[in-house]
Parts: sequence; structure tokens; C-alpha cells
Amino acid sequence: MRATRYRIIRWLMPGLRIKRWIALAFVSMGLIVTAALYAFGVDVARTLYRTVPLDSFARHLVAIAMILAGLAGFSLSLMHLVRSVAKALAPGESEKASTLIYRRRILDRGPKVVAVGGGTGLSTLLRGLKQMTTNITAVVTVMDNGGSSGRLREQLDVLPPGDVRNCLLALADDEEQLSRYFQYRLHAPEELAGHALGNLLLMGLEQATGSFDRAIEAMSHFLNIRGRVLPATLENAQLLATMDDGTMITGESQIVADPRQIRTMALQPNRVMPYESVLEAITEADLILLGPGSLFTSLIPNLLVEGVAEAIEKAGAEKLLVANLMTQHGETDHLSLTAHLKTLNEYIQLSRFDHLLINSERPSIDFLSRYRHEEAEPVIDDLVEPNVYGLEPIRDDLLGTAKWAGKVTVKHDPEKLARAIAKHTQAFAQQHRRSEAE
Repeated sequence: MRATRYRIIRWLMPGLRIKRWIALAFVSMGLIVTAALYAFGVDVARTLYRTVPLDSFARHLVAIAMILAGLAGFSLSLMHLVRSVAKALAPGESEKASTLIYRRRILDRGPKVVAVGGGTGLSTLLRGLKQMTTNITAVVTVMDNGGSSGRLREQLDVLPPGDVRNCLLALADDEEQLSRYFQYRLHAPEELAGHALGNLLLMGLEQATGSFDRAIEAMSHFLNIRGRVLPATLENAQLLATMDDGTMITGESQIVADPRQIRTMALQPNRVMPYESVLEAITEADLILLGPGSLFTSLIPNLLVEGVAEAIEKAGAEKLLVANLMTQHGETDHLSLTAHLKTLNEYIQLSRFDHLLINSERPSIDFLSRYRHEEAEPVIDDLVEPNVYGLEPIRDDLLGTAKWAGKVTVKHDPEKLARAIAKHTQAFAQQHRRSEAE
């Protein structure tokens, strides 16, 4: 029943240009029936009365049943006709016709959104955004050197595939089904043990296609993703952190594991060139999103790539920054919201951004108690108005939970996050006005 209701709602959504043609079909059929009755109604009625002699009440019941059966059959045939046409036009698609039309008529005409980040924060954002538009470009940091990605990077001299894999899955049409396979960790001899199947597939595709970006394109096609995923750079660079005592540490995993406070971040080598498509996407964007994600190891690394921060600052797009929910041990211990912004402003001019999206809901005491051993806490919202960056603060309930590494953790809720972005940005408002006008 729920599935049927959902299909009906999807067919009736504004902007699909379906309702007007359905209405015209019914009106046209009504005209044909009226014309037939006008021309032959009297003779046909006499024949029916003589052939099927019923009293007045029974005749009305039969007439109502015939009308309902006719309407049901006409509607069913019309829907199957549309589905057949959709299948003929897109034989490779496995979606229902209503979903296919919804994607082509609404999502494919959505605003061009560039989301910059990495880690679980970016994939969470993408998971919600793909319900609003398919014109998404995810710009992903490729500096990870830990876990499966780090081992592949060291053994094969390749870019780390982990964050890219997660973003591809987040944008996939059937993420739930595919995640079970692509996130699967191998039980194998030591050289393969613990590797995610998706990471190995990306590395295999890189060898087959000849480059990492082509491997991403191939995997995007296999997963039928809504949007595209771009690495911030195709160069094999490492993160370099200067700690509060002047010590320099190389490598993301080593930086996170160090208990000292991070003072500044850089890349090694010092000058890392961007993937050209990233700069093009930023220039053409209607909306640019930065965050959520680990401040020093997901957001700032993208901004350290040559020209990326400058391109975002100069872009004519609307710009929105998403604040983190929790501090991260080893990176942002005890940093409040204004401290996060002050640090980020050293790498990109936040005065060029329009909005700052802040979670207004506090996690439960039960959840907070689980984070005590991780030394993580909610980011304190100490932003005053007006703020020195000229950001418009938007406070909304963005709180959600997700299962990560076998435990339930506090995360942004993908749907809440996407709805808040769509509600408070001009880019999505303009799309909604265009749909209503059509």
C-alpha cells in the first residue's frame, strides 16, 4: 500500500509535465464518449434495456462499476504506455518509469552543486543531495595514508581510493545493495587481508584504464551514480603538519595519532597542481558547499591544492559552509565553532561565503557518554551576530546517527542536511520556481 501511494505521489509531483497530458487524455476520452452517446445513445440504450432488463437501482450500480473499470483500465494502460516508451528510450535503465521521468525532468535540471571535502562527512552530504539534484560534483581529498588506502598507496604507488569509493557509493542509485559488496573487507593472505573490495576494484580499473580519473569514470558508470566524483589532484602528495611545539609530522594517520595541537597544515611537495576538471566545476557551479568533515585532514587539504581556494573565492556561485557536529580527538580538541572558523579562514577567505549551516539539536546524554572515551564533544556554538566574516548563520536540526566501524555514532542526517540546504539557498529556490512555472 505504501509503495503504491509513493508511486502515485511521484507521478503527481510538480515539474514532471505528466499531469497535464494525463488530464488531456481523460478530457479527450470524455469527448469521444460524449460524441458516441450523442450519435448512437438512444438506439444503443433501447437495445440494452431490452437485452438486460434491470430495475433503476441495479442499472445505476452496473453503470458505476463499468465507469470505474473503464477509468482503472485507461489509467493502467496509460501508465504502461509511458513505461514502455521510457524503456525504449533508456533500455539500460532498471528504474520505474515514474522514477526515471522524475530524474530526467526534475533532478537533471537541478542546480550545479560542488561539494568539497572528504571522509564520512562528504559522503553523508552527497547521500542527501542526490535526492535534490543530479548535477553534483564531489571534490574529494586524496591524502589518506592509513588503513586499506594507505597500504595500497604504499605498495602500488597509487592515490588512496577509500574516500573516493565512499563518495561513489553515496551517489549510487542502489547504495544499500552495492555497499554490502564494495565495503566488504577481504579475509585473505596478509597482502590482501583487510582491503575493501571497492578499493581493489578501483585499483584494478586504474590499471585497466591507465589513470585514476578514468577508473573513477568507469566505476561511476558501473554504479550509475547521480553526479560525478573528482579527486582534488592526481598528484601523489602527503599531508604535512606543524604542531604547536614546532615539530613537523608527515602523513594523515600519523598527524591524527599525535596528541599535540596542530598549528598549520601544508602539502609535500609544497606545490601540488589541481585536477583541471575541479577548477572548471567550481567556475560553473551554482552552489559551492564546504564541509562537513575533519577540519585538518578533510577540508583544509583540498584548499592547499594549488588554485582551489582561489577558485572558490572568485566563483560567482552561492557559497555555504557546513559546521561540524563534534570535535575530533587529535585534530580539533576543545575547539569551538568560532575557533573552527578562525582556523579555516587562514586557508580560504570565509568572507566570500554567504551562509553557515549550524546544527541546533544537541545529542542525547546517552550518546555523549559514549564519546567520552574518544575525547570528543559537541562543537560549541559561540558564534555572535553579526560575525566578522559576514556569514548568515542558519540554525536547524541536522542531527542524525549512523553505524560506523560496528558502533552507532553521531552524524549529520543526510535528508535533514539536504533539506536545510535546499530550503535556505537561492540556487535551489530558483530551481523550484522554474519547476512551478513550467
